[in-house]
Amino acid sequence: MILPIVAYGDPVLRKVGKEIDKDYPNLAELIANMKETMYNASGVGLAAPQIGKDIRLFVIDASPFAEDDDLSEEDRKALADFNRVFINAKIVEEEGEEWVFNEGCLSIPDVREDVWRKPTVTIEYQDENFENHTEVLTGLAARVFQHEYDHIEGVLFTDKLSSLKKRLIKKKLENISKGKVNSGYRMRFPKPKR
Repeated sequence: MILPIVAYGDPVLRKVGKEIDKDYPNLAELIANMKETMYNASGVGLAAPQIGKDIRLFVIDASPFAEDDDLSEEDRKALADFNRVFINAKIVEEEGEEWVFNEGCLSIPDVREDVWRKPTVTIEYQDENFENHTEVLTGLAARVFQHEYDHIEGVLFTDKLSSLKKRLIKKKLENISKGKVNSGYRMRFPKPKR
């Protein structure tokens, strides 16, 4: 089932997600719905807060990046298979010299900005079967993971912008929070303050 994606301005996007266990209700169905929602919106990642749930869960399928001819063969190969479920994820270490990449977010349609992030992350997480994994991700795989991980920490990519950039996009963000945006997919907008 395709779920509405929560828009910028909704308080759930600012909550730190709670850890879950294998008894979380209807987890397999939730994961399937999140993937369907992500694909419907042409996204490469979707975190639970983006569908209104403040839990530590996100899905990634970065395989569309594997078709980018500007990437190295190594990056394309790594991204072709980067399709996973991340539960209770943690970043153990971030390493390397920060590099810039133009990011967007399904909760913030029509806004794309350059964001600086470290190129290598060591992560721990559980998969959909609650098996534990420790992995090192690099390049775009690391970046997509960091972006989705930020969501379960209550952080948005716009938080990482300079104060000048934030001022330049302020009106766009206000319009998104008021529902004045055409995303091409179902969205849920914050209730207006009275």
